Amino acid sequence: MVSFDRDEDGFKEHFKCIPWLAVPFDVELNRKLSEIYGINRIPSFVSLASDEISIEEDLIGLIEDYGSQAFPFTWKRREELRAIDDAKRQGGNLEQLLAHEGRNYVLSRDGRKIPVSELVGKTVGLYFGAYWCPPSRAFTAQLIETYNELVTTGDGCFEIILVSTDRDLIEFNTNLGNMPWLAIPYEDRTRQDLCRIFNIKGIPALVIIGEDGKTISMDGKGMISLYGAKAFPFTERRIAEIEAGLKKEGDALPQQVKDIKHHHELKLDMAKAYVCDCCKRQGRFWAFSCQVCDYDLHPGCVQKTE
Repeated sequence: MVSFDRDEDGFKEHFKCIPWLAVPFDVELNRKLSEIYGINRIPSFVSLASDEISIEEDLIGLIEDYGSQAFPFTWKRREELRAIDDAKRQGGNLEQLLAHEGRNYVLSRDGRKIPVSELVGKTVGLYFGAYWCPPSRAFTAQLIETYNELVTTGDGCFEIILVSTDRDLIEFNTNLGNMPWLAIPYEDRTRQDLCRIFNIKGIPALVIIGEDGKTISMDGKGMISLYGAKAFPFTERRIAEIEAGLKKEGDALPQQVKDIKHHHELKLDMAKAYVCDCCKRQGRFWAFSCQVCDYDLHPGCVQKTE
């Protein structure tokens, strides 16, 4: 350690907390070392034991991302680790992606250990979310509806794995307790690894892994938000089929109608979700909507005027 504490007493208190060595507290020496190694912020980490000392990025970030796997902290090692991440992201081996040293299972909400091998051959959604995040809780409700529909009708060919970004174990347990699917254990580093591998910058997020173990989509959330269980198995081809079917359905409907239940003209509109003002049931996709007031009808509920 090269201390940047304010004084020697602070250095001594700091030194008690670390298991490694330190140079004696000396402001002038610290300044010289900072100049030699170009230190302009703390914490910083410089490796002296290698002939490949120079890495453009701060080694602190490399250690935060990879832990002890970053050793010996060289450019070559960084590129090796990134190549491993790329291979896992491209997929093909679900067990390599989800298992970790000493752990070959995921957890159910009742604490059972489910072998990762039982997930091989299924379409798997990696759900990145947290209980503290309101958008995550809102999407969880929609995802549960989709999940239950697929589990009921899909012969067990779909599974979701929670990759928690909760702040502590209590939040994680509360979060998982509201979900019908599985989870990476909270104390497992694989949670952080998966966030890095799939470059997760915001939550909620849903990554879809296909039956062959390869990544199908990084936007499972968008697919389910738009199409629900109809999007399964979440491939580009399936989305294209849905959109083609919706276009055909829309082409067969009139662009505008006059309904006897409403005094304004209604225009054909595409809506992600709405509640029909006639039957009071929720609708999706095509609706006849009033451009003047908040009024929507299912196409099947329209009663045209003569």
